[in-house]
Amino acid sequence: MTAVEGETVPDLFTAPDDYPPRSVWQRDCTVCGACCTAPDIAALAKPLGTPCVNLGAGCLCTVYASRPAVCRNYRPDWVCGEVAPLPTLEARAARFLEIYGL
Repeated sequence: MTAVEGETVPDLFTAPDDYPPRSVWQRDCTVCGACCTAPDIAALAKPLGTPCVNLGAGCLCTVYASRPAVCRNYRPDWVCGEVAPLPTLEARAARFLEIYGL
């Protein structure tokens, strides 16, 4: 647990009980592209499971400096550790969707 503004909140990197624990060292974006592909992003008119049109080579955002608030406010969590090791963007997005039952 970590403290945020005097409150105790769960650690975003603690995986649910039915998933293996994640490394305490990897807490940053892994540049896997799953969060830019799997979810729908209404602010960008991006449908579920489709790579964002702004996702460039190496899974880097081509409009990073002006990305919408939904992207700016996203924080890596345990799901990143679950999907990042997969070999392709398609596999990472599929696993992301599977985790959330989408």
